[in-house]
Amino acid sequence: MVSVIVLFPKQEIARNIRNLLVRSGFEVIGVCVTAAQVIQRMEGMEEGIVVCGYKYADMVYTELREYLSDGIQMVLIASRAHLEEECDGENIHYLSMPLKAHSLVETMREIVSRISHNSSKKKHRPKPRTREELELLDGVKRLLMENNRISEEEAHRYIQKRSMDSGVSLIEMAKMIKESLTY
Repeated sequence: MVSVIVLFPKQEIARNIRNLLVRSGFEVIGVCVTAAQVIQRMEGMEEGIVVCGYKYADMVYTELREYLSDGIQMVLIASRAHLEEECDGENIHYLSMPLKAHSLVETMREIVSRISHNSSKKKHRPKPRTREELELLDGVKRLLMENNRISEEEAHRYIQKRSMDSGVSLIEMAKMIKESLTY
């Protein structure tokens, strides 16, 4: 679940928005009245959403955006005049006043969906191989090329096929092949 923080200079407005989001199924972890509170709560978080107004007691939204990590999305709720002035910014989603509840909820759902999709893509991305692993693969390919008189591509394909057939990683299979060829 994506964490949400609500930031407005007036506590009552912040609570009302929090209540709307909670009723709609979002996990609101905090209601803040200053940007410093948001920065403190979001410290160390890689992803999340800040629902906020244009100006707070200690700074404006552009300054706050600079303190937040790139994975933190911002939903800015402000009057049309402020939105027309400041219509650029990455990771900032604009909603104009007067705010319609369904607009906020739909925007939040879109952002949560995008964050969830991106984080699942990160989880399934293979980690880069270390130098030792690359050297092991190259060494095993050389052994296969010398012993079986095959090209490097064929050696790689052989390791890959054996790896997939036995259900082990490419590196594990390379270790097994190396052990069988060196003894």
